[in-house]
Amino acid sequence: MATQGFTTCLWFDGTAEEAAHYYVSVFKDSGIGRIGRSNEAGPGPAGSVVTVEFTANGHRFIALNGGPQFTFSESISFQIHCADQKEVDHYWARLTDNGGEPGPCGWLKDRYGVSWQVVPDELIDMINDADPQKAARTTRAMLAMGKLDIAALKRAYAGE
Repeated sequence: MATQGFTTCLWFDGTAEEAAHYYVSVFKDSGIGRIGRSNEAGPGPAGSVVTVEFTANGHRFIALNGGPQFTFSESISFQIHCADQKEVDHYWARLTDNGGEPGPCGWLKDRYGVSWQVVPDELIDMINDADPQKAARTTRAMLAMGKLDIAALKRAYAGE
């Protein structure tokens, strides 16, 4: 059994170090760790960055300069659980700036193409409510949104 949890490896095309610094600037409980560089045996020019270990929001990552062969897709995304609208607004703004793309239902892509779901904590309870009408109203409201609006979701949940 794994005792150290998981480390997520993110594949970049030459922007691993830049991306790691960006994510560290967006999330609390973050920092840059070891930076691995090529030596005379490769895989790139000696001294070039191959990997950057970093922590974002307490989660361990490795950014890998793997080349152009693979890109990110929406089939993998990271959920950011937010306590309030201020957090939703913060993460939405930071992750969509400088080339990020807003998407539907609280989803977005950041400037590197990584998909994120910016989710208010209380949304999960509302859409899974035992009252199917409350859950359906909330779900319909969520499906009509880009960035999630907690006050509007609460109004839909309440039937207002």
